[in-house]
Amino acid sequence: MEISIAAETVTHILGIPITNSLLASLLTTVVLVTISYFATKNLKEVPRGIQSFIEYAVESLYNMIQDVTDDKEKTYKFFPFVATIFLFIITSNWMGLLPGYGTLGIYEETAEGEQILVSFFRSANSDLNSTIALAVVGVLSIQLMGIAVLGFAKYSKKFLNFSSPIAFFIGLLEIISEIAKMISFSFRLFGNIFAGEVLLTVIMTLAPFVAPLPFFGLELFVGFIQALVFAMLLLVFMNIATMEHEE
Repeated sequence: MEISIAAETVTHILGIPITNSLLASLLTTVVLVTISYFATKNLKEVPRGIQSFIEYAVESLYNMIQDVTDDKEKTYKFFPFVATIFLFIITSNWMGLLPGYGTLGIYEETAEGEQILVSFFRSANSDLNSTIALAVVGVLSIQLMGIAVLGFAKYSKKFLNFSSPIAFFIGLLEIISEIAKMISFSFRLFGNIFAGEVLLTVIMTLAPFVAPLPFFGLELFVGFIQALVFAMLLLVFMNIATMEHEE
């Protein structure tokens, strides 16, 4: 049994290493685009099948955002960011539980002469690089929303305010807070998903047939909760960033 914290390199393209978590991210994107295409290919006034399911999911996300913002204009602005992040994370988390997802690959020989399996796909969110990228995008989107709603001059005073020593110090704390959000976002998601993969790997090694079933159900729930937590925190921080601040 081989457990690696870092994503494994599957191949190289123009000298750039292509890891299994990167391939999983691309596959997740392809799956979401494909589902969107077939759901909207033949739109009907009375939705059926996949269109009905997608409309229900989109409406639920929209209502969730509206409940937090209580402002239709903000909901319209926030929805594309929050919904995209949520759908990407939950799809990636659940795809990582598919049979064969982490077991299809190639064997490579280590320096010690040991044969190890390098899987073609690994849940994107079990790679810290992927979760850091999501965290950076999320925190940057918070700043962009703050600037879009309040204006650059007014929003920048949140971080750079020279009206008094106390205001300047609070601005420094706000900058540190934004950096801390990136760390919190990335490590929370990575830690939960990677720990779940390790748990399933260990259980399937010890008792490969019946024992893993309850844990698969648990990981489905954890995958949903982590996506929801990430999206909800992003939404709340966006809402706070677009509120009027005292001068």
